[in-house]
Amino acid sequence: MSNNAIVTLVSRILLSILFIPAGFAKLTAIGGTAGYFASKGLPLPTITAVIVGLVELLGGLAVLVGFQTRYAAVLLGLFTIGAALVGHLVPWDQANQINFYKNLAIAGGFFVLAQHGAGALSIDAKRG
Repeated sequence: MSNNAIVTLVSRILLSILFIPAGFAKLTAIGGTAGYFASKGLPLPTITAVIVGLVELLGGLAVLVGFQTRYAAVLLGLFTIGAALVGHLVPWDQANQINFYKNLAIAGGFFVLAQHGAGALSIDAKRG
């Protein structure tokens, strides 16, 4: 087992641990999530809450186990940029600005993962 395989696995774990519980929380509290999305002016807040929860949960799980990793990483990278723009682009609020830039950094990590792939310790490697 190479160091590259271990580093890539750890990177996938670190990227996914934010999204799996967030997606699960959204899906188990659809009403609250939909209320928040409605307050942000998002269309069809309940449907949006379900879609966002599924993207976070299933995308996070895919990255964690290394299944269709390149696609999941691109999806989560784009999703994270969208979340930054919708949820954290508040120039007069320093806390939101920090979260905005953290989201951009996380998206960058996903795009590197999409370029690099899941590594040897993944379902993708076993399949192919």
